[in-house]
Amino acid sequence: MSATDTPPRSSQDDVLRWVGARTALDATREEVEALDATPGVATFRHQLDLLERRLVADPRAFRDLFIADGMAAVAWEFRQPELGRDFVLRLWDMLLRDDDVSTLLMRFVWDLPLGKKRLFVKAVDAHLSDRYPMVKGLATDWPAGSTIPPYVRDADDRAEDFGLVNKGYLGYMDLGYTRREVELLVWLEAIRDKQCSDAPCELGVFLEAHQPPKFGCPVKIHIPTMMELLGTGRFTEALELLHSCNPLPNVTGRVCPQELQCQAACLHKTSMQIGQLEWFLPERDKLAHPGADAARFASFPNPWTMAAKPPVAIVGSGPSGLINAYLLAAEGFPVTVFEAFHELGGVLRYGIPEFRLPNELIDDVVRKIRLLGGRFVTNFVVGKTASLQDLRDAGFWKIFVGTGAGLPMFMNVPGEHLLNVMSANEFLTRVNLMHADWESTETPLPFVRGKNVLVIGGGNTAMDAARTSRRLGGHVTIVYRRTRAEMPARVEELEHALEEGIALLPLRSPSEFLADGSTGFVKAATLDVMELGEPDASGRRRPLSTGRTEQVEADLVIMALGNSSNPIIKDSEPRIDVSRWGTINLAADGTQQTTLEGVYSGGDATRGGSTAINAAGDGQAAAREIIGDVDVPHAEVTRMVEAAHGYTDMAASDAVILAKRNLSPGIEELVVRAPVIARSAQAGQFVRVFPRLGGELIPLTLADWDAEAGTVCLVVQAMGVSSIEMNAMQPGDVLAGIAGPLGRPSDVHRYPDDETVVFTAGGLGLPPVYPIMREHLRLGNHVTLIAGFRTKDLMFWTADGERVAALQAEFGDRLEVVYATNDGSYGVEGFVTRPLGEMLEAGRKIAEVVTIGPPMMMRGVSDLTQPYGVRTVASLNSIMVDATGMCGACMVPVVIDGKLVRKHACIDGPEIDSHLIDWDKFLPRFGLFHAQEQEARTRHGL
Repeated sequence: MSATDTPPRSSQDDVLRWVGARTALDATREEVEALDATPGVATFRHQLDLLERRLVADPRAFRDLFIADGMAAVAWEFRQPELGRDFVLRLWDMLLRDDDVSTLLMRFVWDLPLGKKRLFVKAVDAHLSDRYPMVKGLATDWPAGSTIPPYVRDADDRAEDFGLVNKGYLGYMDLGYTRREVELLVWLEAIRDKQCSDAPCELGVFLEAHQPPKFGCPVKIHIPTMMELLGTGRFTEALELLHSCNPLPNVTGRVCPQELQCQAACLHKTSMQIGQLEWFLPERDKLAHPGADAARFASFPNPWTMAAKPPVAIVGSGPSGLINAYLLAAEGFPVTVFEAFHELGGVLRYGIPEFRLPNELIDDVVRKIRLLGGRFVTNFVVGKTASLQDLRDAGFWKIFVGTGAGLPMFMNVPGEHLLNVMSANEFLTRVNLMHADWESTETPLPFVRGKNVLVIGGGNTAMDAARTSRRLGGHVTIVYRRTRAEMPARVEELEHALEEGIALLPLRSPSEFLADGSTGFVKAATLDVMELGEPDASGRRRPLSTGRTEQVEADLVIMALGNSSNPIIKDSEPRIDVSRWGTINLAADGTQQTTLEGVYSGGDATRGGSTAINAAGDGQAAAREIIGDVDVPHAEVTRMVEAAHGYTDMAASDAVILAKRNLSPGIEELVVRAPVIARSAQAGQFVRVFPRLGGELIPLTLADWDAEAGTVCLVVQAMGVSSIEMNAMQPGDVLAGIAGPLGRPSDVHRYPDDETVVFTAGGLGLPPVYPIMREHLRLGNHVTLIAGFRTKDLMFWTADGERVAALQAEFGDRLEVVYATNDGSYGVEGFVTRPLGEMLEAGRKIAEVVTIGPPMMMRGVSDLTQPYGVRTVASLNSIMVDATGMCGACMVPVVIDGKLVRKHACIDGPEIDSHLIDWDKFLPRFGLFHAQEQEARTRHGL
């Protein structure tokens, strides 16, 4: 190498360094090889190899090493006198991540001693209240006296619509918070829990031996366990626990009076928000896991297909019926729920406004039951459409009766018959179920906007009626005979009502309602001024009149005084014992079985007026009894399931119009498929028809039926919008619903041969008269039919081969027919009262008179027969809504022993002794909604 090839100085240094490193590396390698042979290094390398394999198989273990270090750091922070702002913000951000680390942190805080939890809450209050105003002041008197409230809409905004008022914790999402932030607010509430060993919130407080506990949860939700699951971040597991006890927590959590039950037993000064947490869980799950119900129930086989357990019938789809159906279906029982209305939910739907309980939550429960294989039949009135024994004969092994309370109560004070004095049941049903406040529906509603509305009563129903009236634009006053302190309404509901501008008039009781003499509508109320005396049986001080009165204006009076028992079930099944109040008696303490073996009951049907959660508890208890009582051979189970399935199919079949015939201008005869109604129909009964969604419920007398063909015959006169639309329907069209047969059948007796039973049928009175006089003829009675029409051209069913002529051909001279026309164009000129009067004057022996037709005609007949002492009954289809007694709309004022009392055409009638009816008070009821009907006709261009 020449001198010119000598490397530069820097390159020579690199070479020297490389030689040195190479020498050191060789020496190190020799040392490592020597150490490899030592026992200590061999053990270390073996452990390292095992760790490597573990990390490959479970990468989370590597992360856990760091989490352990991190939690050690968190624990160190919690040992300091206070938590710094930076640490709290960082900790909160980690909680917001919603991952395993955040869950671990939630469990860490849950497990802290109370003092350290206070340290944490104090830091949250101090450093996060600017971001979350609802936690401001939380540290004060925490945990006993401080809570995070749910989100309640502003009173001025909510009083104008039917949107949910108390939106719960998830309502904070409306303000821009995320679901995870809301979950942490719920978690903050949950960590207040004391984890009481005796669980008074769940089990109640035991006062003494052999006495039921006070407070507690009627459906025995495991509340302390639910709190632990929430407090440790296991929201899904908390919901699963909840569903195992109660399938409708988002319903009961909203409407049950927790302040008198679980929260009443809470040892905190400010009780835990148990109800809010209860309905938070299912609503949170819908956001977090859309469609989870379908996946959850996908593994459940259809009980009807499996036919492994005998079928059960549930009567009523209120809270007791729904929970009973859910629990039984989840256990593999085929269940059919029979509901009297066209919509499901019972009182949850017709009685509770959507600003308290959205209908979609009821639909959620129904959907779950359907996913479990449960079936529903609407427009089916057990006790009328079929008896309990009919259901047993149809293959159902057991029956649960959850029919609710029934008939609304009134005060029987003067003026209660006036127009626009109605029950809260009727008012709320018109709004909640029939949506009478919507322009797109046809059910009429009293004019409320700008009107003075009095709501009489102090319970939750009174609050619902008052707050609904306020949303419809009324000036609302609640009249209550005691003070505010004694009101049985939930405190929250009363406070919300007052916040919304509703007035409260305590220590007042109506003694009379005053009429506008020209219209028959109520215009004012006379109120007795009350004072409180000694406590009565309820434990509240008895209201006593002071003798002073005052008068207040009233355009609408809503009576919210509770309910008495509906007699339909009792009257159809005399083997069931009932109390003197008409409620169903249970066979013994500790059972939900009635005195009729295999028939269970619960809720208001047995308790009288109670709460949704008590009803749910009864339904749950009955389900447990039924589940543990199966003793049916498999072959018999198969037969019963097949029979009950077929009956359910028949009962749920569409009400198809099979034939239609025009009888005279504006009058149509319809033959409708209704097999279960046709099986049970009797002369004098009627049906409730729902022509289309958005229409109104129309009572129509059964003109005829064919049990073998499974059809009923209806005659419809075009009067209002709904009947006009119904008459426009064609064969093949399907009615939205038909329920019945309703009312009491005619009381038919065999009379002496020399007496006659007279029927006066005016206008559309001939179709309802026809089956009744046919029964009399079949029984052997002589019948005189006086049928009146305006003109000969409007007559129907009178020609050869028609119904009346066919009866004449069958029964000969035992049927005498007299026709009258107003204009004399056929038969006797004038009204039906003319030939009837001639018979009375001639001394003809008349066993009884049955009058059906226009109200004025029926009154005329009644007035005519009364001096002769001839028994006369009028068949009344007055204004109705549900036609089962629940609404009280079909009130008929009658005088018995000189006292004015009310009867209900759909329960006590439709046939009522016409000589007892106060016609002056009754006739105006037919014009109650005349103005609304005219508006509807104009709106439809009719």
